[in-house]
Amino acid sequence: MLEFRIGMIRFEILRWKRMSGIRLGKLHSGCDFDSEPVALRHFCDNIPFQKPLSFPRCVTAIPYRDTSLENDRIAILILRVMHKIMSNRIITFIGGGNMATSLIGGIIKTGYDPKCLWASEPDATRRKALEDLFGIHTTETNTHAIGKADTVVFAVKPQLMRQVVMESADSIRAHRPLLISIAAGVREPDIRRWLGFDAAIVRTMPNTPALVKSGASALYANFQVSPDQRDQAESLLRSVGITLWVDTEAHMDVVTALSGSGPAYFFLVMEILEAIGQNLGLTQESARLLTLETAFGAAKMALESSEQLHTLRTRVTSPGGTTERALSVLEQGNIAELLARAVQAAHDRSIELGYQFGDDDG
Repeated sequence: MLEFRIGMIRFEILRWKRMSGIRLGKLHSGCDFDSEPVALRHFCDNIPFQKPLSFPRCVTAIPYRDTSLENDRIAILILRVMHKIMSNRIITFIGGGNMATSLIGGIIKTGYDPKCLWASEPDATRRKALEDLFGIHTTETNTHAIGKADTVVFAVKPQLMRQVVMESADSIRAHRPLLISIAAGVREPDIRRWLGFDAAIVRTMPNTPALVKSGASALYANFQVSPDQRDQAESLLRSVGITLWVDTEAHMDVVTALSGSGPAYFFLVMEILEAIGQNLGLTQESARLLTLETAFGAAKMALESSEQLHTLRTRVTSPGGTTERALSVLEQGNIAELLARAVQAAHDRSIELGYQFGDDDG
């Protein structure tokens, strides 16, 4: 399945690798001028590629006939636009931790040339690991990496953002790259204030499942971000999962509480269910397997169904049955109110951290 946005139009295609006549491959980014890319045969000889493409999954899709000529034309259009957007763009990651590693791996799997990627990381061991794993460029100096970049991804701890941004301000001012911050809680106005000038900034909140290419990321762009830069940011984050845009930065606190912290809520429920299964007589292995597969299966059903979650739950709940009895106990314990209080607490804490990280006297 492939999903791609051209302006305000989103193309979604199922099973597109089976489309007639198409030979898919890696888009040549143009950063390695010594290479000799091969063209797509029969349909578009001027789109170079080297290795098979891999795109992140989508939640929904518009089904097209696999063998239609329309599919071929849409695929070619998507490849042309993606090649134009990605070509010769240098992306620099400030920080080489887990989330940066996931994003680097994700974008390379979509066909991005590793030679167009840089990572600035003070730890020599981590730099070597990034070079060996991905074949990207690394440096220990932020300004050196920023000076080459069209896009800069700040992937450092939130409490380090002020220092890193202020130290990089002169280089950013000189080259004016798109700035993408994945530092939780750090607000866009604070980044601009630390820079000392207006810059194109996208704030995003990927969650930890992005580490296994199943993330959910929300993005917010300030007024300096162009449509082309929005596409760049979205393409990067979509390489590790699904994406959505929010219109106001205040909604990023909601996103933080819902999907940013959300994996921990589900981990807790699974942890409890696994322990209950063991207490009732199952082995640890059996309890864990049943818990994880049940969670995965329920999520898969919800993703692939057009029905509301309430409808799916009702279908599992037979009158007078075991599920109805269990849900009755949860309702008596007011599980809905408890979850609402938990998410609200996370939301409020996100706001507090935003002020804390933005406090220059803190």
